[in-house]
Amino acid sequence: MGIVVQKFGGTSVRTSAARDKVCDWVEGAIAAGETPVVVVSAMGRRGDPYATDTLLAMLEEAGPLDPEDRDLYLACGEILAAGVVAGHLARRGLKPRIFTGGRAGIITDDRFGDARIISLEAERLERALGTGWVPVVAGFQGVTRDGRVTTLGRGGSDTTAVALGAALKAERVDIFTDVDGIKTADPRLVPEARTIAQMDYEEVFQLAHLGARVIHPRAVELGRQFGVVIRVRSTFSQADGTWIVSGPPHWDPWGHRRPERAVTGITHLDGLAQVEVTPGEQASTYWALELFQTLGREEISVDLINVFPDRTYFCVPDGVAAATEAVATRLGHRCRVWRGKAKVSIIGSAIQGLPGVMGTVMQALAEAGVEVLQSSDSHSTISVLVNRDAVQPAVSALHRQFGLGKGGECEQGPMVEAAPPAPSAP
Repeated sequence: MGIVVQKFGGTSVRTSAARDKVCDWVEGAIAAGETPVVVVSAMGRRGDPYATDTLLAMLEEAGPLDPEDRDLYLACGEILAAGVVAGHLARRGLKPRIFTGGRAGIITDDRFGDARIISLEAERLERALGTGWVPVVAGFQGVTRDGRVTTLGRGGSDTTAVALGAALKAERVDIFTDVDGIKTADPRLVPEARTIAQMDYEEVFQLAHLGARVIHPRAVELGRQFGVVIRVRSTFSQADGTWIVSGPPHWDPWGHRRPERAVTGITHLDGLAQVEVTPGEQASTYWALELFQTLGREEISVDLINVFPDRTYFCVPDGVAAATEAVATRLGHRCRVWRGKAKVSIIGSAIQGLPGVMGTVMQALAEAGVEVLQSSDSHSTISVLVNRDAVQPAVSALHRQFGLGKGGECEQGPMVEAAPPAPSAP
């Protein structure tokens, strides 16, 4: 029987009623002749008793911990969720077996708080599956080679699920959440946003990296690397969701390779600050090189970078704006910071090499009265920096301009064939 990995997010395991839905999906997979492996996140969200953000808030009140001890503490949320879900499955007459990340064979480096998986030794899981158990794996965690517990960073349960899918050569990984798939835009900003039936790994990676929070970008990266077919769908509906697979070069999911129909989705990321740095009188020709190298050593990540001989503009998260200004000042440069900015991005495989897309973007924003402060582009994205209060009109205008809404002119093109699972595991 084919293995399917079913990952359930915090809202999917938040209440007893929600956990009953989880059990329905597991039983449904078994009835369909599939072999399920369940991965769970911590229960609920901030404010709920065992959510990761709640545990973090409790820790902040108690006092700081060493990073290694902090990871051991944070891993508890997913372990508790695994136990509760296993109890619900047992009540249905199934045979659940709880696995921590380490027991599931997830081996990581020692970057506590943001560990990377370096190998996955799935023999214990395979033995459990071979004897009829339903593994319930605590997501978000692993262990180092010497047995120290690590966490995989925010959204790490997605990464757990896809890594297990690769190691077990699963037919697919289903990421269950509280939305029915990946939308053309955030439905809280654009009510007419619709679910995209199928997307390429690169498009989903860019959406996730640029602000969409439906799936973690590292999970998509693993899926692309090992050919894992991923589906994002809702725990609470029968909608088919969004399939994530490999598409051909310049694939256009809407079937229209034209500037006004080249976009698959729109996302946004707020909480940014725009920075302008002009070199001091004693600055060398390579002042910008020194600036960015120093920011890198201070672990300050920069974005939307525009470099000119007499100045540079870039963006940083609001939380490190003061530290960024301090670095520039220490190097003898003049620095100005404007907080309250946001990045709005369009994503689409069909953008690459297609003239006229940027003109279409600028037309939509101009008609909406949105001021563009900076811009950048890659082969599949165009991003613009705007004031935070312009995010909603900007996203809505672009969504409308590219015909992405329900009842719009775009129609889903033919589905591409899903890539088979890769022969090797991470």
